[in-house]
Amino acid sequence: MTTSDQLDAARRGDRRTLARLLSSIERGDAASHDINRTVFSQVGGAYTVGLTGAPGAGKSTLTSAAVASARRRGERVSVLAIDPSSPFSGGALLGDRTRMNDHALDDGVFIRSMATRGHLGGLALATREAIRLLDAVGFPWVLVETVGVGQVEVEVAGAADTTVVVVNPGWGDAVQANKAGLMEIADVFVVNKADRDGASQTVHDLESMLDLTRGSGSEGWRPPVVATVGTTGEGADALWDAIGTHRDHLVATGDLDRRRQQRLREELALVVEQRIRAEAEARLGAAAREQIERDLLAGSLDPWSAADRILGDR
Repeated sequence: MTTSDQLDAARRGDRRTLARLLSSIERGDAASHDINRTVFSQVGGAYTVGLTGAPGAGKSTLTSAAVASARRRGERVSVLAIDPSSPFSGGALLGDRTRMNDHALDDGVFIRSMATRGHLGGLALATREAIRLLDAVGFPWVLVETVGVGQVEVEVAGAADTTVVVVNPGWGDAVQANKAGLMEIADVFVVNKADRDGASQTVHDLESMLDLTRGSGSEGWRPPVVATVGTTGEGADALWDAIGTHRDHLVATGDLDRRRQQRLREELALVVEQRIRAEAEARLGAAAREQIERDLLAGSLDPWSAADRILGDR
């Protein structure tokens, strides 16, 4: 079956075929290159939403509630749940995503867990490619949920049009927020588990931080702060409304096109990096690379000279 045939099957609702296409992209194998070339001109403008926040913030439960809100409005939604990779199996540690099982039988929802596995470009590139594939097979909304707020998660969330940062009551002070870079990447803040003590204070603290650090907001947008209870769905409609309002703002100001163009530039850099690494590995061979690494660890070779040898410059 050709790539075009597989894409046609996925558009008709064949989830097994779609899962196989995503697995190829996740591995970053030769077939994934053909998939990416084929779908690039077939994208229909799906809107992407990244959800990130500290572990335990209730992102999976909140994502499920957001999906339910979207479905009540008749929207078809896909979810990429970005998980850490097991160092033993290479699989996703949180791959079951049991909190999203409510949507398992809904034909209008597709949920996929992704891990780093063997992808040379890492999650940053694989996520962009997976988003494009889901767009090409007809999903108008793609939600990208990360497991934490490390550098990888921030980069993955940055692949989205709207980035939602999820925090809990008693979340911490402004210094911690700025260290995590969350004030810079957030388009929408969510105080989840808002039925707990301290929720109102956390909302107030975030509003105060926004007053101090962003004023009227970057590019005319001030991130709203939405209170939610993911387990009951309370506030999910308000969150979906906030996402829609941000999308309207990006469209009206032209920032949506600018953001997407910048992401394409970043993706080009990631693809070039991936290709250079793959070609260097193929040309050098395992034995030569191991010798270079031994010399590096022994202190007889510095990292820059080692890189020159790997790239064939010396």
